[in-house]
Amino acid sequence: MADIIFLIAVVIEVCFVVFCFYSRSPQRQIRNYLRITALVLFVVLLAVSILQWSFRWYGLAALLFVWALLGLWSLLHKNTHKVELKAGLAIFRALGTLLIIWLVLLPAFIFPQHANPRVTGSHPVDTVSYSYSDPQRIETFNPASGNRMVNVQFWYPADGKDTYPLVVFSHGAFGMKGGNISTYTELASNGYVVCAIDHPYHALLTSDSQHHTVFIDKTFLQEVLDINNGQYNDAEAYKIEQKWLLLRTQDINFVLNTILNQTKNQNADPVYRLINPQKIGLMGHSLGAAASAQVARQRSDIGAVVNLDADLLGEYIEFKDGKNVLNPAPFPAPILSILADDMTRLINPIPDAENVVAVKHVDAGAPAAFEVAITGTDHQSLTDLPLISPLMVSFISGAVKKAGGGETADKYRVIETMNDLALSFFNVYLKSEGRFTPKSTY
Repeated sequence: MADIIFLIAVVIEVCFVVFCFYSRSPQRQIRNYLRITALVLFVVLLAVSILQWSFRWYGLAALLFVWALLGLWSLLHKNTHKVELKAGLAIFRALGTLLIIWLVLLPAFIFPQHANPRVTGSHPVDTVSYSYSDPQRIETFNPASGNRMVNVQFWYPADGKDTYPLVVFSHGAFGMKGGNISTYTELASNGYVVCAIDHPYHALLTSDSQHHTVFIDKTFLQEVLDINNGQYNDAEAYKIEQKWLLLRTQDINFVLNTILNQTKNQNADPVYRLINPQKIGLMGHSLGAAASAQVARQRSDIGAVVNLDADLLGEYIEFKDGKNVLNPAPFPAPILSILADDMTRLINPIPDAENVVAVKHVDAGAPAAFEVAITGTDHQSLTDLPLISPLMVSFISGAVKKAGGGETADKYRVIETMNDLALSFFNVYLKSEGRFTPKSTY
């Protein structure tokens, strides 16, 4: 919508300037009427839901409101003095107007208005956020801040009268807990409680319950960029990735333990009373998926894992003789890996891939393992980011090789297919409903 609004503004300004030249007048009265009309049209578009009121339109609303007030004031205080048209000033004013409009539309350009992927469940969905402080850990990124604070958000059936399986989600590098809201909503509408974690200093940004914001750590950011762009050798990359995994698995275990303790607390908030502590699933994207799978190795209470486009780095237990050594123990939980094109192209040509690639190794040893490829996708396709901000996907693609910007499939089809697969998988392995028989490629 932002591009359409800006295009309309350009057409109006060009036509207005041409009319001013033709009439040899600055046409101040007409400009005032245009400003008032613009505000009225904006309000109408909001009223009929063509524009959905959000942060995207705050700047535009303020600008149109101020312009309309100025226009109304000018009309009420008519100045009959004839003003001569100055061509240069008219063109400058038009360009300045368009620049201001472009600036206030920036949020809508970066985060365009979009329709939400379909939600198939019958439960209305509500959400609540918490900040958990870990008494066992000092924040290593900023020791002066004290204990590590982990921020979480729950999506759950608002009309819940029963207990439901818990699914804990971990985002990828540069991600945030809001990166897969369509997935959380779909699961919650079908009778799940979903807890999405923000990993401070690994997340692009995160805010706690006191509105204190923490941004991504610059060293972590540079490490991710350098590893993805081949700046480290294999041994160095292994050490760095295991360091990341340790932090992530500690966060996930801490959040899980906090939630499970709250389910035993009679005075806990209502969301905790909706959780069935015997039915726990883990899900993540990229680094978050690798950490989720590793937590399933560490705990006996995980019933199912969904891996969104990650090689499972925790399966590499050491780096020896120039290569990664895979964990010989069978993976303990059912696992579904949903892979984008880059990962599929990376692992499929490798002979005996199950002996050298972690995701293939897990598939070969888990009690139930499924690998699904969604074609026409890139790494970010398995998040909501292509809908939330195509511009950010392009930016990430430029910074990290093979990380985004190469998708050709319909964004809604990809997200809805991914959500359908995750729901069906969890239904089987957390709710014991039906059988899971996915196709290998979608």
